[in-house]
Amino acid sequence: MTHNHVILYGLPHSLYTAKVRAYLRKQGIVYTEVSPSDPAFAREIVPEIGRSIIPVVELTDGKVIQDTVDIIDYYENTGSVRWTAYPSDAAVRAISYLFELYSVVGLTRHAMHYRWSYLEEQENFLKRAFAVGGDEQRAQATMGRMQSYLPMLGVSDDTIPVIEQSFYRMLEALDLHFQRYPYLLGNQPSVGDYALFGPLYGHLGRDPVPLRIMQNRAPGVFRWTERMHAPDLDLVEYPDRRPGFAKLNDLMTTLGPLLDQIAEEMVPDLLDRLKFLEDFVAEGHAKPGVPVTEKPHQRIIGEVDTSFCGVSYRGGVQPYTFFLWQRLNDTASAAPELKGVLQQHGLASLTDMEFPMRVGRRDHIEVWVAPNR
Repeated sequence: MTHNHVILYGLPHSLYTAKVRAYLRKQGIVYTEVSPSDPAFAREIVPEIGRSIIPVVELTDGKVIQDTVDIIDYYENTGSVRWTAYPSDAAVRAISYLFELYSVVGLTRHAMHYRWSYLEEQENFLKRAFAVGGDEQRAQATMGRMQSYLPMLGVSDDTIPVIEQSFYRMLEALDLHFQRYPYLLGNQPSVGDYALFGPLYGHLGRDPVPLRIMQNRAPGVFRWTERMHAPDLDLVEYPDRRPGFAKLNDLMTTLGPLLDQIAEEMVPDLLDRLKFLEDFVAEGHAKPGVPVTEKPHQRIIGEVDTSFCGVSYRGGVQPYTFFLWQRLNDTASAAPELKGVLQQHGLASLTDMEFPMRVGRRDHIEVWVAPNR
């Protein structure tokens, strides 16, 4: 079906919808956001993409795109963007991919903890949010399903104290960085900003409990969430209002502490997941061209014993993690000047490697892809 504007199927409280919505606004793309409870979603979109998932963009010619990476890449590849999300410098672009990976592997844990561990304090807000397009019974069912994901994400009585310490530490470092730069990598948002905006606005900058923490402890981060929502670059506080990305060495002055934190929190977890993948492939469970899971709505291929900030937990292994990790690895390998920075901040082990099996996307789902050897 054709129409004269883009349709974004999403929800106000959805982490990944926040990422796409911010991108569309920044690029000046006219869109209408529609709840997935709209009959057209079940009638037209779900049969097309094979599962009920948001966000989904339907273009004016009826073309459907699902997944935030595919949506942003579609617009970037057409060349019809105001401010590209991908720095031309490979080293700086790799840093944007690092934050994209961290937003999914790391900050989803923080986002889900603050949303559901403090349910009693923000239940009225969340009930209203989850009832959009439905009713209270449906909202309760969806909320219950979301809460059931906490153990898989490593949210438990043991990890909650370090999750909250991590949140405070990240807010402090980001707040200092945004005193110098309006965005992660300079004067325009990168794919790292859009990815980070998902958890830092969709959950942590919107739900009452973490929102209060952000506003009180890191007003510069809260201001960045406003800037990310603006239809322009919104550089009013900064003397240099020219769009562009900064140089790698200049960025490290304030991004360095964030890279240290990412390394501490993410490297042990990812290396444990890579070992799981190696065993999974060696046992013959992954075949090139085959969907990564038996059913499109399934997200994980197993569980692994790992840790977060030294605290052990057993978490689900999502092939999508490797899909994002590949973007970092592939780009970092083309940027030799980045190696020293990654080594300095404990991140070198995440790059310059070969995966036993790669993850690609075809027909709106992840599939196994043979590695290039």
